[in-house]
Amino acid sequence: MENALDGLRTVTAVRYVTPLRSGGSVPGVVEADDLGMYVVKFTGSAQGRKALVAEIIVGELARHLGLRVPELVLVNFDPSVAAEEPHQEVQDLLHASAGLNLGMDYLPGAADFTPDAPGVDPVEAARILWLDAFTVNVDRTVHSSNLMTWPTSGHQQPRLWLIDHGASLVFHHRWESAADAVGKAYDFRSHALGSPGLDMAAADAELAHRVTPQLLRRVVAAVPDAWLTDEPGFGTPDDVRNAYVTHLATRARVSARWLPGGMS
Repeated sequence: MENALDGLRTVTAVRYVTPLRSGGSVPGVVEADDLGMYVVKFTGSAQGRKALVAEIIVGELARHLGLRVPELVLVNFDPSVAAEEPHQEVQDLLHASAGLNLGMDYLPGAADFTPDAPGVDPVEAARILWLDAFTVNVDRTVHSSNLMTWPTSGHQQPRLWLIDHGASLVFHHRWESAADAVGKAYDFRSHALGSPGLDMAAADAELAHRVTPQLLRRVVAAVPDAWLTDEPGFGTPDDVRNAYVTHLATRARVSARWLPGGMS
């Protein structure tokens, strides 16, 4: 079912397949009523709903900027579909996550990217690094790239796909000091794609002007109201959305202040 407000589809989980224990949030592979398979991140995880907010905002922003991100969907989840899951800690997570959660299209056969992988397009690498610097993504490192390689029709080499953006937008954990962080420089030294040869000035010239308030409003509209309620200092979910738009639009305008040092 299409969500007319924000463009994200909403599906319903019909089968819980397996937990994924590679990350601290213990997402799960779920089959939905559209016959699709999704990696679902749950609202009851230790990272909380702000990680899901960041997943939507950064993931959809990346998509609008021409980067490859698996489709994001909202997933209605009833813990009863996982009644056969044997591990109590997983059951506790699932019961704490009844209702709306976030799913990412499962990419069968995808492989984890490693920094020594051949055939990385330096233009695309610079675009990804620009996005991560813009959104202050601290979790795309040489130790955990949060990049997948997956074949794309018409290309001999597997293409890069961006996943796991929950650690981005660190400013939203302390809104009272968010304004002070709007021009904060990004530490690129341990980035999975970091290289002195990347043309960050070209990436900035291509992308910064595209991050308009209009685009940002479209992106933040994808976040469910329930994940933006009860935010200290804000009256309504739309007040929180406006704060994201203001912060990110300003950060895009002052990109010269946070571009990775020595790479522009």
